[in-house]
Amino acid sequence: MTKTVTKTIAAAVVALAVGASPAFAGGQISIGFAPTDSDQAQALGLGLQMFSLVQGMSATGANSYQNGNGNSAGFNQNGSGNHGVIFQEGNGHNGTISQNGSNNSCGLFQFGNATNAQCMQNGNGQSGITTVFGF
Repeated sequence: MTKTVTKTIAAAVVALAVGASPAFAGGQISIGFAPTDSDQAQALGLGLQMFSLVQGMSATGANSYQNGNGNSAGFNQNGSGNHGVIFQEGNGHNGTISQNGSNNSCGLFQFGNATNAQCMQNGNGQSGITTVFGF
């Protein structure tokens, strides 16, 4: 009885895994974080500025790094003291950052292939980070 139940469960898991695989083809998974208080927002903003400097970019304004083919990055910044960084590794990524207000920081990191992501901030003193994996 135990062997039959175990074999049935194993067969069901395999069937679900095989059946679910095509649904994930050509997709993306996103992980985002937005601090809930001003101290966390400032810490994340400082971290993004340090990351930009280490990568040879500016610690202010709009910065992008792309390694691959067919990638696009766009920025729209209205206000002062805004910092945005788009980092793309792989092919076919599309990333945009839009900041309306002052002293905002956003990091958009895209890996794999064919991801589409954006960061939009309206207000002052906001920070956020989004990492996207395309497959």
